Amino acid sequence: MMWMIHVEKLPRHRILCIDMKSFFASCAAVELGLDPLTCYLVVVSDTEREGSVILAASPKMKQEFGIRTGNRLFEVPKDPRIRIVNARMSHYLDRSLAITRLLNRFVPFECIHPYSIDESFIQLDGTERLWGPAKEAAERIRSEIYKQFGLPSAVGIGPNMLLAKLALDLEAKKKGVAEWDYADVPEKLWPVTPLSKMWGIASRLERTLNHMGILSVGQLAQYDREILEKRFGVMGTQLYYHAWGVDLSKIGAPNMERQISYGKGQVLLRDYDDKKDIQHVLLEMCEEVARRARQDRKAGRTVSLGVGYSKTDGGGFYRSKTMARSTNVTMEIYRACLDLFDTFYRGQTVRKLSVTLSNVTDDTNVQLEWFDDGYEKRRRLGYAMDRIREKYGSTSLLRAVSYTKGGTARERSKLLGGHKA
Repeated sequence: MMWMIHVEKLPRHRILCIDMKSFFASCAAVELGLDPLTCYLVVVSDTEREGSVILAASPKMKQEFGIRTGNRLFEVPKDPRIRIVNARMSHYLDRSLAITRLLNRFVPFECIHPYSIDESFIQLDGTERLWGPAKEAAERIRSEIYKQFGLPSAVGIGPNMLLAKLALDLEAKKKGVAEWDYADVPEKLWPVTPLSKMWGIASRLERTLNHMGILSVGQLAQYDREILEKRFGVMGTQLYYHAWGVDLSKIGAPNMERQISYGKGQVLLRDYDDKKDIQHVLLEMCEEVARRARQDRKAGRTVSLGVGYSKTDGGGFYRSKTMARSTNVTMEIYRACLDLFDTFYRGQTVRKLSVTLSNVTDDTNVQLEWFDDGYEKRRRLGYAMDRIREKYGSTSLLRAVSYTKGGTARERSKLLGGHKA
């Protein structure tokens, strides 16, 4: 098959994508003196709740019992070999930072991009005389991580971030280390199906592409680029080039992008079927979204509300409302959420909520309304409340709804990353 892109003209870097295998479970296993690769262990959000979500499972749990992230505690077999432990997010964060410091021994800090708590990209350009070829450097890094922390890892290598990540996901997680180049794309990437196995293609986008007759990455690579651009805009162009293994993004670029929205999402600790309880949680979430915006001295004009129903009801909705002016005042954001909620909610049982403030501008650019001389007072009050919480803690100043049966702020203040610290 003929190449349609001149890969010889594309930039070539030495990028590693490093993944810590079953990170939470591996950290917990090492702490208990167990081998992460041979023990039977699951990490859950709360061992006291049968419906608690499994956050990580050791490789043996996945291989022999089919238990993985997203399963529930009640699905774990009653087997004496299996250890069930609570998540300790502060410990995992400490380990993640320590691993980043280890990577800093191999490359300068600006050449490290932590993609998530358990995954990082590093750029090896210019280190050949120190660490040798990319594959040799990758093996050395894996060895150092295991020697220092007892944690297993896998490494994908590529000329750009995309191919390094694909090499990791599609090959290295089974082999330990895998290196892909542009020439490997037709043989290794194009046969990939379903499309959701490709980094950057979620299930919803996959369904859309399937309806267009695109079932594999190879079919995406051979599709008419102009049609993809018309259908998806800039994302259509990106999809086309990614199918050819082309990615021009730079290490660290995602951290430098301008903040264009402020959001808060929450999977509720139980099903909510009382409208008032749901509204109480929404107010707490609007408070957090407004605080984040004020922290950056920003205000937004568009409020988006997402509501996900429980498994019994299924579905949900996501709707937006654009206000007359930008704001970072909690109650104004909340009123916009209530308008959306009252319009689209029909009494279903709710399990997920999200609130987003977008269409962002500098707080100083907010236009005052002629008949509302109290806005500036409400705005200053928000900043004053933020200062109190910053000094005395997030629960030092709470709205009354946080003390109702629907409120979640007090319980979540004890968590780190949504789980026990």
